[in-house]
Amino acid sequence: MSENYKDHIDKDDKDKYEDICYICRRPESKAGKMVHLPGNVCICADCMQKTFDTINKNGSPYGDMMNFNPAMMGFSMQQDIPNSQKLKKKKTEEKKQEKPVLDIKKIPAPHIIKGELDEFVIGQDYAKKVISVAVYNHYKRVAGGINDDVEIEKSNMLMLGPTGSGKTYLVKTLARLLNVPLAITDATSLTEAGYIGDDVESVISKLLAAADNDVERAEHGIVFIDEIDKIAKKRNTNSRDVSGESVQQGLLKLLEGSDVEVPVGATSKNAMVPLTTVNTKNILFICGGAFPDLDKIIRNRLNKSASIGFSADLKDKYDQDPKILEKVSVEDLREFGMIPEFLGRLPIVFTLEGMTKEMLVKILCEPKNAIIRQYQKLLALDEVDLRFDDSALEAIAEKALEKRTGARALRAIIEEFMLDIMYEIPKDDNIGKVTITRDYIEHRGAPLIEMRGINKPSLITQNQQA
Repeated sequence: MSENYKDHIDKDDKDKYEDICYICRRPESKAGKMVHLPGNVCICADCMQKTFDTINKNGSPYGDMMNFNPAMMGFSMQQDIPNSQKLKKKKTEEKKQEKPVLDIKKIPAPHIIKGELDEFVIGQDYAKKVISVAVYNHYKRVAGGINDDVEIEKSNMLMLGPTGSGKTYLVKTLARLLNVPLAITDATSLTEAGYIGDDVESVISKLLAAADNDVERAEHGIVFIDEIDKIAKKRNTNSRDVSGESVQQGLLKLLEGSDVEVPVGATSKNAMVPLTTVNTKNILFICGGAFPDLDKIIRNRLNKSASIGFSADLKDKYDQDPKILEKVSVEDLREFGMIPEFLGRLPIVFTLEGMTKEMLVKILCEPKNAIIRQYQKLLALDEVDLRFDDSALEAIAEKALEKRTGARALRAIIEEFMLDIMYEIPKDDNIGKVTITRDYIEHRGAPLIEMRGINKPSLITQNQQA
């Protein structure tokens, strides 16, 4: 190896990342020791031998290789591979024994996990209890390993709930609490291999990127596949279902646990992207979806039991049931379009409640990072005290319920009526306190503004609100 090449390589990167063959794109852990050539080029022994054989067949003697020039094989003189496409070196066996990836004694108990989730997620007590127990059992299984004949299976989960009920937020909070890599992907972009779109392996590629290309850490991460209801089987179609049933079949091997070759630093396989193998046996998969119109399928199943007589159920008994999703069964999901093999690999199925007025009021002010607290902090930097009447909070919750988008509607509503306040308040340094009322939320009045030591009517007129 030349001195120029040694100087070119950053020593920290060399210790942390593996070399990758320029021709076959395999990492050093798979291809073996690399041959370093001028121009920052690494080639494995197999590709070097194939190159020699090709040159020899064309009549060039081996002696000509003494004056080797990388350009003769089409190499660029600069091979600056970004860190996003480099693999981290695996730890040695001695290091693994000294410090395991997961310590079973440090895994939080279910009640601790739920207590942490309570600080950020309002309501959904049943869902938080289910996910806390499932995650605890999963990481006990990973950390404990296989010590006897009893092998514990994976506890993959399927979350059902209306939009804005907190499915994605719940998983994000969980991953932050456990300090494990998290990949959130959308099932709508997945297609069968060979078609335009992302392959199912791209799900693992995102997890590998979240783990900083550390395969060992990625193999203990969490994958959340959102909008899983969008890959249901298409009905009444004569064309190939490349984004529905085919994607479900492609996900089976990932959910079950298998060795998957995934591209590093990219979502699709091509000749210029290195590949690595990731085992999905210890990766926890959580699938979530709103499943629109699933309530109709559940009602039809429940209403079939209605009959004529004194003890018969009424036909409209379940029409106004707000918790109809809690009565879901595997049969309902199969009729919706999910294949039995896919549902069999998601043994834990639970639902999230739809947002109520009381839950939305709590979401506004109780979580650690509540929306109202964020605005209070922003105005506190201008030495202004921002307050909300209880009636104002109820008015915001009522408006959010009308939009039918769950907790997502809260931010849009608050942004609308806080615009004039955030614009007008910095104009006057004498303003000390602003109180938001129901009349201001409903465009029938103005906020109460108090000057420092003096009460004064609002400076924000109803015309400015419009």
